[in-house]
Amino acid sequence: MPNTQLDLLRHGQCEGGEIFRGSHDVALTPEGWQNMEAQLKLFDTPPWHRVISSPLQRCRTFAESAAARWSLPLLIEPGVQEMHFGAWEGQEYAHLWETDPRLRAWGEDPELNTPPDGEPLREFAERVDRALKRLVRDYSGERLLVITHGGVIRLLLTQAHGIPRNRIREMEAPYAHFVSLSWNSHLGALTPTEAGDEAQP
Repeated sequence: MPNTQLDLLRHGQCEGGEIFRGSHDVALTPEGWQNMEAQLKLFDTPPWHRVISSPLQRCRTFAESAAARWSLPLLIEPGVQEMHFGAWEGQEYAHLWETDPRLRAWGEDPELNTPPDGEPLREFAERVDRALKRLVRDYSGERLLVITHGGVIRLLLTQAHGIPRNRIREMEAPYAHFVSLSWNSHLGALTPTEAGDEAQP
């Protein structure tokens, strides 16, 4: 079975400022949209077979536009939606840092600490893993553009680099971040994409 390449693109800046979003459904700002466009303009021609997107509008609306522009199939995949942050959703990060000691504990070890009424890291990881396995099974050998969230990208980076997932917060995934990973069919595992395999802008 051939390898499958996943090009992960995080959504851009969103309305609402620096808040916990999770499943909180908010739109991109114009700047956020432009930053995502700038990442894809690095490619002379779109190298993807299809576009995969989280159902949340900060990913979905851009994915719909990109897929229509390039006449590519679009799949909305709930499994690549952001972690649910429970009672923290919609609240400013800085305010919570000052008022809720659980945030500091979660930041230090999200494996042992869960946002109040939120999604445990283990369950989040299992959900994303199920989605990943579906994608590499159904679209084996293809190159997929996956428009998703910071938490999903950080989680997949820990897998690809063999880093314990309780260090997920150490992974870099700023707004409109683009990174390529590969599903190695022989290993049955996610790995960093080799430089020679990536399309060059």
